[in-house]
Amino acid sequence: MRAAMVRKAGQERTEIRGDVGTRPVGPSDVRIQIKAAGVCHSDLSAMAGILPNKKPFVLGHEGAGVLAEVGADVPDRLRVGGRVIVCWVPPCGICPACLAGEANLCAELFVPTALTANFTIGDESAYGMCGTGTFAEELVVPWQCAVPIPDDVPFDIAALIGCGVTTGVGAVLNTARVVPGSSVAVIGCGGVGIAAIQGARVAGAAEIVAIDPSEEKRASVERFGATHATDPEGAAEITARLTDGRGFDYVFECVGRGETVRQAYKLTRRGGAVVVVGAGNRSDTVSFSMAELFLDNKRILTSFYGGGDPRTDFARLIRLWRAGRLDLEGMVTARLPIERVDEALDLMRAGAAIRTVLEI
Repeated sequence: MRAAMVRKAGQERTEIRGDVGTRPVGPSDVRIQIKAAGVCHSDLSAMAGILPNKKPFVLGHEGAGVLAEVGADVPDRLRVGGRVIVCWVPPCGICPACLAGEANLCAELFVPTALTANFTIGDESAYGMCGTGTFAEELVVPWQCAVPIPDDVPFDIAALIGCGVTTGVGAVLNTARVVPGSSVAVIGCGGVGIAAIQGARVAGAAEIVAIDPSEEKRASVERFGATHATDPEGAAEITARLTDGRGFDYVFECVGRGETVRQAYKLTRRGGAVVVVGAGNRSDTVSFSMAELFLDNKRILTSFYGGGDPRTDFARLIRLWRAGRLDLEGMVTARLPIERVDEALDLMRAGAAIRTVLEI
């Protein structure tokens, strides 16, 4: 089958292969025929080595498709032919994190799946990004990675829910728990940032400010709920104008850089919340003085995979989409075949206001 491979850190072009296979389906596994896969900035981070992954690996972690095969021990609700979203952080349901209501932090299945060679290239073993590898025609994963969805949910919409939408909306609703009538700023208006803006609208925020250096991205944010947009240089002025200089109640950092975390902290009011959503490099650090931490009383929150439980959050996001509260169609601005994945990655590198879905 076809798949987009990465062999080494720093690789800028994927290797499109037509001779990739999967491991056999075990008793607790499912085989998913991928129909659509979202292209996320985290894919670039994995290629660059910022997000570690065993190599060689099949790129991609956002995806949706159809169950093609199920193991003997898989629950009956997962049946051949059913539509599913790929969940790259599968909750086991019984570990301390799951029992504490922190299913997004479950590592019981994620770690062994990420370390398992789920693919083959001839006699060579290969891995999947984050244990999945959705830039392939098929993949084999534990059944907990397959979250069933209704048959009428389009595959491109479902693919985005697999990561970007869950991460951004979840950061607002689960991690920050934004209060209606509050003020919100979002730094970085890629897929996750747009999802965070939409989450703030769902939560009832009064002011939602989008901050991004790309004029193209800023031009599109009003559709998703932003009330104002500015480049980073104009952030101080708009903060002074909208908040009387106090700062925003919530600032979401959706870039993954120390400098933008610092900017988020500066834009947040005393007692407000800085929410770090972006995935960054281990060598990139940010520092705070003990005095400012004590005097400012700002909450610094981090949000991993939306801070919720994909088993219930995916369904909630679908309901919000059905109700017209989430504009997911507007987030898909290009549909390309898997052979053009590098074109999609180049657009993302250039900062284009585009969210690409690969049709596989």
